[in-house]
Amino acid sequence: MSVYKKFLGQTAVYGISTVFSRLFNFILTPIYTKVYAKGVYGIFTNMYAYASLINAVLAFGMESTYFRYLNKHEDKKQEVYNNSFLCIAFISILFLITALVFRNPITAYLTDQPSEFADYKRYVTYFIWILFVDAICVIPFAKLRADEKAMKYSITKFLNIGCFVGFNLIFIFVIPAIIKHNWIGASWFSGWFRDRWIGYVFLSNLIASIATFLMLLPEFLKLRFRFDQKLFASMFAYSWPILVANLSFIINENLDKIVLGKLLPPEIAKGDVGIYGAVCKIAIFMSIFITAFRLGAEPFFFSHAKHESAKKTYATILHYFVIALAIIFVALIANIEILKHFISRDAKHVAEYWAGLPAVPYLLLGYVCLGIYMNLSVWYRLSDQTRFGLYISVIGAVLTIVLNFILIPGYSYMGSAWVSMIAYFTMMVISYVLGQKYYPIPYNLKRVATYLILSTAIVFTSFFIFKRNIYIGNAMLIVFILGIVYVEKNELMKILKRA
Repeated sequence: MSVYKKFLGQTAVYGISTVFSRLFNFILTPIYTKVYAKGVYGIFTNMYAYASLINAVLAFGMESTYFRYLNKHEDKKQEVYNNSFLCIAFISILFLITALVFRNPITAYLTDQPSEFADYKRYVTYFIWILFVDAICVIPFAKLRADEKAMKYSITKFLNIGCFVGFNLIFIFVIPAIIKHNWIGASWFSGWFRDRWIGYVFLSNLIASIATFLMLLPEFLKLRFRFDQKLFASMFAYSWPILVANLSFIINENLDKIVLGKLLPPEIAKGDVGIYGAVCKIAIFMSIFITAFRLGAEPFFFSHAKHESAKKTYATILHYFVIALAIIFVALIANIEILKHFISRDAKHVAEYWAGLPAVPYLLLGYVCLGIYMNLSVWYRLSDQTRFGLYISVIGAVLTIVLNFILIPGYSYMGSAWVSMIAYFTMMVISYVLGQKYYPIPYNLKRVATYLILSTAIVFTSFFIFKRNIYIGNAMLIVFILGIVYVEKNELMKILKRA
């Protein structure tokens, strides 16, 4: 089997599970925006933004470290698995105990309204347990990928999203219907159920996380509670820069949603956070593709590192990855008049949420740069120079923090979208320059840059000049795709013959 066929096969399986899980999640967005006012939806956006930051700390960069050390120490796979898990388990248990003890101060930070305190305390409790359960599942999930058990990985992911979506629908529609029509159990549900309470979204997430944990029990049973101190010292040195890099990445991804609520006037803060959180969902299609690529690429890049043609393979993968990103970028904007209906189908809220659509092209361009950066980052991971990932990510985080504080007061969520684009573009450029110096890979820079520039020009022309006209946008998309096929046909034929 050719390396490209193997890579595409694994990525496709991960992609299917990722696409379906994210799409089901995406389908919930119009339900949320219909059921919850934009200020309440802002609570949802804020809580998940904070959770993402904590997730990065609890994972401690051990996922990438696990893949790297499996490749470096093929005779110590069990020890690598043990060390990786025990590191995260120790941090997660420490977090669980500390967070439960300090629930009240945490809640007080999130809200200064006495009437909201009890509800926020419940939200915090749910998230403490969600974060703990998700963290201890990180390495067992990574083991499935390392063992090339993509199907089991996908089934577990399907179970997770199925539980999350299913319980959301139960709390939003089924239980209210039982109470309204006085069906069996109505009196019991009436005693505790609160209609349109956002906390049930978080409770659904906790149930889904527990179901995932149960599915992964066979992987937990393969653990041996033996700790290799010498190996761990080496793993820790590799891992902590990745932790800082991942934390900086999460700051780039979520700080805007957090500080929006803090920097804007109170009367518009929650509403604008809700609008921004909703329009960010349109970018989920780009995020799906990038996530699927990362899930397949990370173990593949490490396992393929010792091949003579490794660098050429990495260059080819990036080349076609960029083509795919560019096409998705153009396609999403060309059809944004259709996609916007998934933000809110409720006429009462449509105008409020659609007002945030001008932020979408900038968000998507930021995701394009992020996807390329994640692909480029292979150089410092494979050369054991993870400190460069730290430096790059810290630069991105500093840009994000400084520019958000400058732009949000004057431009609200539009400023946040611009900052996201600038930060990821900067990280992408720096990673390419440093990578070519310390671990040169023969990328076709001219052609890649051409596709990026052309797709960006088409997107902004379609959105701002032709006012999101779906016919003109899709005509430009078709011409763009035909042009790529014409330019790439010879190279594609060579790759297909080798496959």
